[in-house]
Amino acid sequence: MMDAVDAREENFMDDFERYLEKQLQDPGFRAEWEAGEPEFLARKAVIEARLAARLSQSQLAEASGVDQRVISRIETGTSGATLRTLGRIAKGLGKRLDIRFV
Repeated sequence: MMDAVDAREENFMDDFERYLEKQLQDPGFRAEWEAGEPEFLARKAVIEARLAARLSQSQLAEASGVDQRVISRIETGTSGATLRTLGRIAKGLGKRLDIRFV
């Protein structure tokens, strides 16, 4: 059932945020984290947008034309996403990709 999956994924993200906050107190960890942060933020954005749209990975794959296995690898961090793929995912979510330097 989608609601149970949503709850598990949202709880995981909450737990992860608390864990990350604690780990970032270590300077060595912080340096490594900051080096990989852009990729993490892209993964997090995909996950959060998919959950907000109440879509499974399979549903997002169908809507975006991006293979479900690719979406899974992006979300788990086993593969990076190209800007083209992120754009297709955004379109499948009814959104547009917006990249900024802040």
